[in-house]
Amino acid sequence: MRLQNAALGAAGLAAFLALGEALPRIGLVKEAYFPPTSRIARAFADELADGTFWTALGDTLTGWALGLAIAASAGIVIGVIVSVVPYLREATASTIEFLRPIPSVALIPLAVLLYGSELRSVLLLVVYASFWQVLIQTLYGVQDVDPVADETARSYGLGTWARIRHVLWPTALPYVMTGVRLAAAVALILAITGELVMGAPGLGARIAVAQNSQAVPEMYALIVVTGILGLLINVGARTVERRALAWHQSVRGEVAV
Repeated sequence: MRLQNAALGAAGLAAFLALGEALPRIGLVKEAYFPPTSRIARAFADELADGTFWTALGDTLTGWALGLAIAASAGIVIGVIVSVVPYLREATASTIEFLRPIPSVALIPLAVLLYGSELRSVLLLVVYASFWQVLIQTLYGVQDVDPVADETARSYGLGTWARIRHVLWPTALPYVMTGVRLAAAVALILAITGELVMGAPGLGARIAVAQNSQAVPEMYALIVVTGILGLLINVGARTVERRALAWHQSVRGEVAV
């Protein structure tokens, strides 16, 4: 079954690449704006041979990893605290619902004003966007704790931290891992967006330079790189999620299928 799915996926990708090669060749789209797949592939190979490309890739991954780590840590800790402290969930609900819908790109002027085009500007956007993914999932996870299990733990004399470790955390972990996986994708989007708009070092800034210099094949090649990067991050996040939740029924059922 997996082999068949892989074959179908490869066939679909081959058809997409062939279509991208044919459309400019037959004149349905202008080659100046949408070069054939072969030209993009050559530009992609040239990028891989350029040392500055790897530096830009490292800058993007640095902003992504640091921002995701900060957002995930803060989201988990704050989510647990808000959930277990009496009345704190109700007291913060309106504030969370007010701040969460604010688009991270709306903070770009503030980030530029505070930090210019440095890494810290990218981190501000990445952390703000990713934090809510983890926080909300953590709140949902803690809310899903079985009250009977919690009361049983209390009756056996377990303290607050023991109940968090043995009752709350196992229940919330699947939600937390989902939040981290979603936050990983959001972090990459915001890292590249911040670089593209603010000129911070990274793949986004390199895409902007290619666009401004009319290097269209190079621009598409860099866009392909961001797509591959997003795919690898998603696959990696799912792998970590499966391993962390190997004991959970949903993962066991997925493996069995």
